[in-house]
Amino acid sequence: MTVVVEFPERLLLATKSERKLFPRQVMLYTLGHFYQQGKISAGYAAQLLNCDKITFYRLLSENGFAVIDYDEADLEMEAQPLAAETERQKP
Repeated sequence: MTVVVEFPERLLLATKSERKLFPRQVMLYTLGHFYQQGKISAGYAAQLLNCDKITFYRLLSENGFAVIDYDEADLEMEAQPLAAETERQKP
């Protein structure tokens, strides 16, 4: 099954997008949004874009998406060893 979404011509003008690149940009932004929400995996998104996961992550990063999205608890847990090492190295 394929879903077709139509965009008005003026959106191309407003975003200064190239007609040839626009469908892939829209697909990337859609997949990036679904990936960030946890609705699809990076592997599935990469498959839909016909690229590998590393390329998908690079495209996300280049287009303003967070590639690694830590919640507050995960970020704190990751930061603890660094903070402890920094404290240990103080004179």
